[in-house]
Amino acid sequence: MKKGFLAKFVLALIFAYLFFPIVATILFSVATRWSTTILPEGYTLAYYHQLFTSPEFIHSLLRTVYASFATIILSILLIVPSMYLAIVYYPRLEKFFEIMSILPFAMPGVILAIGMIQMYSSGPIRITSTPWILIGSYFVLILPFMYQAVKNSFRTINVKALTEAAIMLGCGKLETFVKIIFPNVLRGVISAALISVSVLFGEFVLANLLVGDNYETIQIYLYKLQKVDGHMANALVAAYFLVILFMSLLLIWFAFRNQEQQMRKH
Repeated sequence: MKKGFLAKFVLALIFAYLFFPIVATILFSVATRWSTTILPEGYTLAYYHQLFTSPEFIHSLLRTVYASFATIILSILLIVPSMYLAIVYYPRLEKFFEIMSILPFAMPGVILAIGMIQMYSSGPIRITSTPWILIGSYFVLILPFMYQAVKNSFRTINVKALTEAAIMLGCGKLETFVKIIFPNVLRGVISAALISVSVLFGEFVLANLLVGDNYETIQIYLYKLQKVDGHMANALVAAYFLVILFMSLLLIWFAFRNQEQQMRKH
């Protein structure tokens, strides 16, 4: 009993430590005054009304959602088929992919941004200060997370055996990948997408250096807003936390819905 109580107590402390900053941020975003008391002296939703009626906030949020989802879709389209081909047909490439997935950890955001500016600021390909260079840098940023999650999903199934069985039953190579392999690794892909959404929504360095005010994301808008009004800045943090939560729940629902459909077919 004592061990069970101690484990629950430690778990409760961990959850309190993790969620207290979120609760404090939300309380400050609805507080009229909060300086000398434990809880706010008054509450108001005026900051949220002001925030959600601001065109600048709406535009920055939509830009962030667009850049994040475009990056995630691009990553899925490139990484998942590449790993499947490497595992089934070109096993020697697996080591190469492993090394490539580690490289982004050795490149801080500032170095990556300066390198991309130098490469794409002149010459035939000039895409600086546009969402395209931001999407390209985001792709490099989330590559390790996407690769590891997808790799773990491929390890849970016998890819070669499934491919050989499908081909023996008359499926083409593309049909085998789309209808058999991809549904089996979809949960891992969605897990990678969840991690990537959290990383990209919180990314500031690359967005500020590469595009700045030319393509203002939610983090750049937050950086400008916190210099003006602390309550509005906290309301913005709470708002985009809820947006991330909604998108995460949507992706989780999609994953479980796909799993239920697969179970019904079998």
